[in-house]
Amino acid sequence: MPPLRTALLQSSGRPGSVDDNLRALDAAAGRAAAAGAGLLVCPEMFLTGYAIDADVHRLAEPADGDAADTVADIAVRHGLAVLYGYPERDGEVVYNSAQLIGPDGARLGNYRKTHLFGCFEEKWFTPGDDTVVQAELGGLRVGIMICYDVEFPENVRAHALAGTDLLLVPTALMHPAEFVAESVVPVRAFENQMYIAYVNRTGPEGEFEFVGLSCLAGPDGVARARAGRDPELVIGDADPELLRASRENNPYLQGRRPALYTSLV
Repeated sequence: MPPLRTALLQSSGRPGSVDDNLRALDAAAGRAAAAGAGLLVCPEMFLTGYAIDADVHRLAEPADGDAADTVADIAVRHGLAVLYGYPERDGEVVYNSAQLIGPDGARLGNYRKTHLFGCFEEKWFTPGDDTVVQAELGGLRVGIMICYDVEFPENVRAHALAGTDLLLVPTALMHPAEFVAESVVPVRAFENQMYIAYVNRTGPEGEFEFVGLSCLAGPDGVARARAGRDPELVIGDADPELLRASRENNPYLQGRRPALYTSLV
């Protein structure tokens, strides 16, 4: 099975303008496809911008809304899957969500952030309740979570136990938490024997300073691709063969003794 070439779009786009961000996504998808990528991963809330206050609710769309149709068209035209972050409206409730669209335009998975970060997110969003959302893509089992979710070991371990091979994590990591991108994410990949595509926003936005440092971390704890602090498209391979060999050499999941951990829950 060939590696799944994965493109990480590190960008904050243009906060408040869905149309501009869809055009930026289209251009990035073209560059990613030209480099042989089968998957493009965008940051948290890429569709609308993150620090947009009440516009979160004004710009929110259902998972099958107009923006999803446009992303599906982009995916089909460029022949690759796209994972994008957006505010999802479901009735009167708004979630901080990420949706995976397949290269055929099909909606493969939609995830609602389960662990909201800080007063800003708690004000504008409702937390989701489903920890593990997965889809099959390029011979890999792909999982989705968002930003703060990956900082909870139990969350990522739930994906590992469910067989996730490549975990997609659109994020909005802020200063001074650079250590999450630099250290926590590669360790999560190693201790759970999976790939993690961690894709951040960058630069100032409202009261926040996003730090970039997006990475594709492998099951050996090594970043196969790493961005700097500026807008950038970086590309790395999620290799099923490396994953298989790493899991043979690091049998953490088989060595677990769950009966000893009941006090954790």
